[in-house]
Amino acid sequence: MKIILALMILFVMSTIAFGVKLYVKNEQSSGNLKKLLIANITGFAPLAAMAILLMVPDLVFAATEGAASSSSGLGYIAAALSTGMATIGAGYAVGAVGSSALGAVSEDEKILGKTLIFVGLAEGIAIYGLIISILILGRL
Repeated sequence: MKIILALMILFVMSTIAFGVKLYVKNEQSSGNLKKLLIANITGFAPLAAMAILLMVPDLVFAATEGAASSSSGLGYIAAALSTGMATIGAGYAVGAVGSSALGAVSEDEKILGKTLIFVGLAEGIAIYGLIISILILGRL
C-alpha cells in the first residue's frame, strides 16, 4: 500500500514539476503539456484504483465490526459530506455570482450594495452545510 501511495505522489509531483518547467520556459506549444497530462492520467488512475481495492477489506471489516461503530462511522461520513458538498456548491456559486457582480459594478458603481447581497446569499450555502453537519455530530 505504501508503495502505491508513493508512486501516486511521484506521478503527481512529476507532473507539477514538468508543468512549472514548461511555464518557466514560456513555451507556447501545449503539445508537451498534453502528452505529460495523458501520461500522468494513464499511470495515476490504475494506481488509485489499486489503492481503493486494497483498502476494501479494511472498509468491510470496519462495517461489520459492530452496529454502533458502523452507524457512528456513517454519521461522520454524513457530516463530512454535508460540509464538503455545501462548500463546493458555495464556491461555485460565489465564482459565478462574484464575476457577474464585478462586471456589473464596473459598469455602474451605484449597484455595489445590491451585488454584495447576492454574493452573501451564495456564501450562505456553506453556512447551511456547516449547521447540518453540527446537528449530525450532535446526534452521534
